[in-house]
Amino acid sequence: MNGIVRRGLPVLSLTCVLAIIVGQVLSLKESSLLSMPALLVLIPALIKIGGDTGSMLGARLSSAFHMGLGEHIHRNPVVHNSLIAAAIVGLISSGSVSVLVWAASSLLGYGMPFLTLLAISLIAVCIELVVVYSATIGIAFASHRFGIDPDDTVIPFIATLGDLVGVVGIFIALGILNIL
Repeated sequence: MNGIVRRGLPVLSLTCVLAIIVGQVLSLKESSLLSMPALLVLIPALIKIGGDTGSMLGARLSSAFHMGLGEHIHRNPVVHNSLIAAAIVGLISSGSVSVLVWAASSLLGYGMPFLTLLAISLIAVCIELVVVYSATIGIAFASHRFGIDPDDTVIPFIATLGDLVGVVGIFIALGILNIL
């Protein structure tokens, strides 16, 4: 128990700081976001896609390390297959979230055009997946190399990093689409 707390406390402290940063980034754009209620519904779901699928990828990599399959990132089928599966889940989730948010917001009378929501979702999630998956692989391999259980580091850090990158990705998507 003492070892788990000692190993987990720095990671959890860092994730608390990252969570505060996410809140501050959102509060900077609060007035703009309030003018687009459909986007307010979209944000929580989108920011979770990268963190959740990144955590899924991290768990698969951690299991591979525990089974002794985690060598040579470039030629490792476990890494490649896990990465492809997580990306498929992330992209399908992004499209599904767009459909659900569009339907709900249209029913409630504050809808955005479907293609706009889909474009925001896909741009933001692509940015999020690239950054989060790269960090997941890097942190998992670094943890394993330094003798730290990747289960103790990857999942909490990546879940929070997914929130931060997801929020930034949404604002980048809005900028690319010239919405904000």
